[in-house]
Amino acid sequence: MITLEVVKQNEELKQLILSAQKQLNALGYTEHSTRHINIVSKRAGDLLKILDYPQERIELARIAGYMHDIGNCVNRTDHAHTGALLAYEILKDIGMDVEKRTEIMMAIGNHDEQTGTAVSDISAALILADKSDVHRDRVVNHNISTFDKHDKVNYAVTESKFLIDKANRKVTLDLTIDTTISPVLDYFEIFMERTMMSKYAAKYLGIWFELIINDTRLL
Repeated sequence: MITLEVVKQNEELKQLILSAQKQLNALGYTEHSTRHINIVSKRAGDLLKILDYPQERIELARIAGYMHDIGNCVNRTDHAHTGALLAYEILKDIGMDVEKRTEIMMAIGNHDEQTGTAVSDISAALILADKSDVHRDRVVNHNISTFDKHDKVNYAVTESKFLIDKANRKVTLDLTIDTTISPVLDYFEIFMERTMMSKYAAKYLGIWFELIINDTRLL
């Protein structure tokens, strides 16, 4: 079986990750590089592991999480689709079975809230993991006076917990937001589509999605 560690050693993938972040830096977007993709990879795999999915599905979710944003090296627009195709070709060159690389392609191609939805256990895990990574560490711009709304909301999040409760069949995104930087309402203005996408992804896995902000359950 092709593992995440094997995929990480691919030189072409390494360059695509670097180039993707280079383009996003130029556009002023939040961080989508090694910090983000490692968090998403781990959370996607952990979710399926705790829910007792087979090891093969867990590893595919981890790989999808690690590769999901490489399409940003082409263009931010439609990055899910271009990234899915790039990932498919890289995994083909590495020697992954067609059925498995197709699963990863499908998950990556459906992770963006503008065009995607949960279509498999792997895609659902990827969506929940990806949308859970809201935190000030993602803000690349260090000049607070020039923050746009996305920067403000992310920077205001001082703590972000992704909690998986197998016994109660739920996954919780527990955020601490500094309201002196950004009001909670701004979070929903920016991330409502992502929140609803997470809700439906959880439903696909047969679990509940719960959102807690500053100790208040909002979903």
